[in-house]
Amino acid sequence: MTTILDSFSLAGKTALVTGGAGLYGRQIVAAVAEAGARTFIAARDLEKLEIVAAEERARGYDVTAHHLDLGSDQSIEKLHADIIAAAGKCDILINNAVTRSAISGWHHDLDAYDKSLHVNASALFKITHLFSQNMRQNRSGSIINIGSMMGSVGVEMHNYVGTDMMANPSPIYHYEKGGMLNFSRWAASILGPDNVRVNCLAPGGFLSGQPEKFVKNYSDRTQLGRMANDTDLKGAIVFLASDASAYITGANIPVDGGYTAK
Repeated sequence: MTTILDSFSLAGKTALVTGGAGLYGRQIVAAVAEAGARTFIAARDLEKLEIVAAEERARGYDVTAHHLDLGSDQSIEKLHADIIAAAGKCDILINNAVTRSAISGWHHDLDAYDKSLHVNASALFKITHLFSQNMRQNRSGSIINIGSMMGSVGVEMHNYVGTDMMANPSPIYHYEKGGMLNFSRWAASILGPDNVRVNCLAPGGFLSGQPEKFVKNYSDRTQLGRMANDTDLKGAIVFLASDASAYITGANIPVDGGYTAK
């Protein structure tokens, strides 16, 4: 008999995580690998990814690094072909990789905005389409888009009070993450008839050496009174990737300590 805990297992599944060496990416990779998935990670900096993959293999998990340039059609297509050739399928796609362009204020030329949108929006559409085709054929799959609570709220300027941090955020990040949320809903509508689920995960701020005053201001803004740590995303990732969430699609799950609920 299958138990509820069995439904959280990713054993026998193949996962692709774009990115994987960053603050949130590292724990996403660890989560799906620990849950039993054969895991591929892909990004531009293959050297960093190889370090992550080696660390996971040393822990006994099946993790392989591939190069991926989300600014290139050919690179996305090659990754898709290589993974299907190696594993025969992709059950889980986690769109985590991003580029950072035009990130300070909004006094930029069009090329700076276009560079960001090319990777963070256009490439998202393409890679999701390619890998979803295999999922649709198999009538099973989970796509998780890593958004941000900034896709649902504006900027809390008070977080910066008493710090020397520049409170000059760019609209492009909010625009992209808000768009990712609604793209997830759209894709869930398109892919749902083939039993392919699409959800958005919206992390909050990650504790990573920010000034003490910023940490206090931000933590006070949450309901749990702290910033995120290096394990906080893992449970939600495994839940959305696994059969435990088989009837959940088109959803946005904030993992933000209650920041957006306050």
